[in-house]
Amino acid sequence: FILQGIPGMEDKHRWISIPFSSMYFITVLGNCTILFTISTERSLHKPMFLLLYLLALTDLGMSTTTIPKVLCIFWFGQSEISYEGCLVQLFFIHSISVMQSAILMTMAFDRYVAICEPLRYATILSNSRVGLISLVSLLRAILFILPMPILLQQMPFHANRVIPTTYCEHMAVVKMVCADTTVNRIYGLVVALLVVGLDISAIASSYVLIIRAIMRLSSKEAHHKAVNTCTTHISVMLVSYTPALFSFLSHRFGQGIPSHAHTILGNLYFLIPPMLNPIIYGVKTKEFRDKV
Repeated sequence: FILQGIPGMEDKHRWISIPFSSMYFITVLGNCTILFTISTERSLHKPMFLLLYLLALTDLGMSTTTIPKVLCIFWFGQSEISYEGCLVQLFFIHSISVMQSAILMTMAFDRYVAICEPLRYATILSNSRVGLISLVSLLRAILFILPMPILLQQMPFHANRVIPTTYCEHMAVVKMVCADTTVNRIYGLVVALLVVGLDISAIASSYVLIIRAIMRLSSKEAHHKAVNTCTTHISVMLVSYTPALFSFLSHRFGQGIPSHAHTILGNLYFLIPPMLNPIIYGVKTKEFRDKV
């Protein structure tokens, strides 16, 4: 396949690479700081920070799966990607997204237990239980996403295999097929609706219960601490889900969106959330900030 880059803006690739490479550098630096700090500080080996560790891993994986190849296109014009490489990239992009969604849902549950059931926190959400949840999340991601490249493996593709973007996303590859792709399209839509629908519903339910519990707090200090913690998590979730939903919807229903705008916004999904998540936690979480 040929990854076109940003359609209609090929002459500006070098200039666009400056903010892209800068954001990727901040992403790697910020998330590696989180991973190193939590690994080396035993006092941070708690469920909340272990979940942050997992989020940093998925953020690094998300951006590293795509951005180095994007920069190769921008800097060296290396736009070719092998058929197998394209399917592997597709698998990692979507499986890491599903994994990240599960981690964000678990983080919301963690905050619910910490605020609504503080006396039972240690028994409900232990470190071993976080490990089990992360393993289940990984298996869910693999089982949901593996059929996508498998279904594409036997498909015939158009002679003109130019993908008008910078990475191999499921729907972008499906559009290269010159056969009936109804099963592929329906499967992709069902997985997206199942993952996002279930996870966002669980997150929303957790925060409804958290808000009810906060309203009943009599101490101003406890009230402020609970609100501050929730603000951090809500900020991370908005930063993560908003570009993901936009990218998903625009691939299927955004025929009126210019292709260059769609490609740039799609790439920002792999850059902005992974870059901002360490900054949000660094600024808002005092215990973590002190350890850094």
